[in-house]
Amino acid sequence: MNAAPESYRVPLCVDLDGTLIHSDTLLESALLVLKKNPFMVFAFALWLLRGRAALKAEIARRVKLNPAALPYNRELLGWLQAERTSGRSLWLVTAANSSLADAVAAHVGLFEGVIASDPNTNLAGDSKAARLVEQFGERGFDYCGNERRDLRVWRHANGAIVTNAGPSLERQAATQTNVVRTFPARGKALRAAFKAIRPHQWAKNALIVVPLLAAHTAGNVHSLLNVALATVAFCLCASSVYVLNDLLDLEADRAHARKSKRPFAAGTLSIAAGLAMVPALLGTSVVIAAFLPVKFELVFATYYVLTVAYSFSLKGRVIVDAMTLAGLYTLRIIAGAAAAQVPLSFWLLLFSVFLFLSLAFVKRFAELDALRRQQRLRAAGRGYHVEDLPVLQSLGSAAGYLSVLVLALYINSPAIEGLYRQPKLIWLLCVLMLYWVSRVWMKAQRGEMHDDPVVFALKDRISLIVGILSVATVIAAV
Repeated sequence: MNAAPESYRVPLCVDLDGTLIHSDTLLESALLVLKKNPFMVFAFALWLLRGRAALKAEIARRVKLNPAALPYNRELLGWLQAERTSGRSLWLVTAANSSLADAVAAHVGLFEGVIASDPNTNLAGDSKAARLVEQFGERGFDYCGNERRDLRVWRHANGAIVTNAGPSLERQAATQTNVVRTFPARGKALRAAFKAIRPHQWAKNALIVVPLLAAHTAGNVHSLLNVALATVAFCLCASSVYVLNDLLDLEADRAHARKSKRPFAAGTLSIAAGLAMVPALLGTSVVIAAFLPVKFELVFATYYVLTVAYSFSLKGRVIVDAMTLAGLYTLRIIAGAAAAQVPLSFWLLLFSVFLFLSLAFVKRFAELDALRRQQRLRAAGRGYHVEDLPVLQSLGSAAGYLSVLVLALYINSPAIEGLYRQPKLIWLLCVLMLYWVSRVWMKAQRGEMHDDPVVFALKDRISLIVGILSVATVIAAV
């Protein structure tokens, strides 16, 4: 019988963060703590004064990270399973706190032992290398890592397995030891970052232009420029909140069929990158907003505070979440009027509130209906249960039809006479809206509704035709 290769006779030590999983357990745990209480960020600073090991221990003590929900490196995991089957000794060696590492090791079920940080020792870089040499001896182990500080470990390793890294790190690792195998990084970070800011959601900010058009002052160059700047500011601000929301909702997103593919949930974009994107996007939007009227800045600030409150708390509160979403849509209209410095129409606001309340209920209905079809009883991170479906359908349908009623009352009011040469043509809008609202709810009932109605409307051919006909009706009436 032939002797096994040298690399197979030595234990295989595997890093956790960025290697076994496409994420960072410290940052994920910290975000869970902050989601419960944002002011804990000040406690983080105090704990850090005692060292990174103490910080990790304090955070780990306050959260229970679900190891089953983490984004594992499936290609690496498959290889590790084969190595374990061949009789090789596998060890999880990580700078993460021992309680988190133990939970992951128990879930994976491949590791003979765990070496991790404790409240006094941060097991990274040189300290990790020293611990492995003490345990296995110089050149007595192979090490699987993903970052430059792992070079200090590879210097003492028998072999290197390089994961989630580029050719540069692989070349550097080769100068320290023999590179046994590589697992390349997935996809392009820039593409993942673009996806994370959700540019398709910017279509919602078209509402900012509506007050300018409704007031028939689109020819005013100054107002038009202000509205354009306001739209850009809202797009960037909204994207900063989308990123923040995704960071705070990782576990719930991973339990969702579509949201599990979002960059942070899937691990195609690092949490550290997301934490850098949030202030960068928000700061840029604030700079742009500073060039606009004070009233717009107040509405802009209100929008941001409300969206952050939604991300941290309100999204988990039944009914309140839908009302908040409707309010955020309506705030865009108020912001548009403030930027263009035109009067705000009571009719437009009322129409917006009811229409977008209906769409918010559609969103929740579609999510719950998908769960019902999967025979699950409750939405992760939400306060709704599957038995709430009939109530959501009733509330949403009623709100949608109320928006059509408001539109009809507006058309029948004296306010319309001075704005349109053919005001009676506007009645066609009621017919179009009745059809569209009814169709949206019919689609939702059949399970054919995307869980984001905006995405549905942008991709649905019939919705686009209704939109074109609505615009054509208004133009003809003018």
